[in-house]
Amino acid sequence: MAGLFFDELEVGQVFDHEIRRTVLENDNMLFSALTYNPAQLHIDHAYAAQTEFGKPLVNSIFTLGLVIGLSVQDTTLGTTVANLGMTDTTFPKPVFAGDTIRSRTTVMELRESKSRPSQGIVTFEHVGLNQRDEVVCRTIRNALMLKKPVQ
Repeated sequence: MAGLFFDELEVGQVFDHEIRRTVLENDNMLFSALTYNPAQLHIDHAYAAQTEFGKPLVNSIFTLGLVIGLSVQDTTLGTTVANLGMTDTTFPKPVFAGDTIRSRTTVMELRESKSRPSQGIVTFEHVGLNQRDEVVCRTIRNALMLKKPVQ
């Protein structure tokens, strides 16, 4: 399914995204390496074993990207012009290798673009949940979206 256009979205609309993804240890190691993040809490099992978590935490920026990525197919695939920013991002619970993440998106606000008549700005709230329905990530994202082409 392609994404929705700006004018197909409604404030208060909620998407419980069907696609889920189990996070693997290799995802965390590769993401940490690709982003030059040498934090022992992500990549060093011996170090992490001595922390309150007892094992490596999945990099929170990976979690953020995954939660938003899981939303794309239903909301913005092919209709996003650009991400304008994210605010109020929180990670209330840690993510570990083996956790399965799903995403829920709510349309919070819609506003016309003042400088681009064929586009509008959508404020989304994305919430990531693990297999125990615990919130692991929450963010507010503003996206510049295409309007439906005039036929």
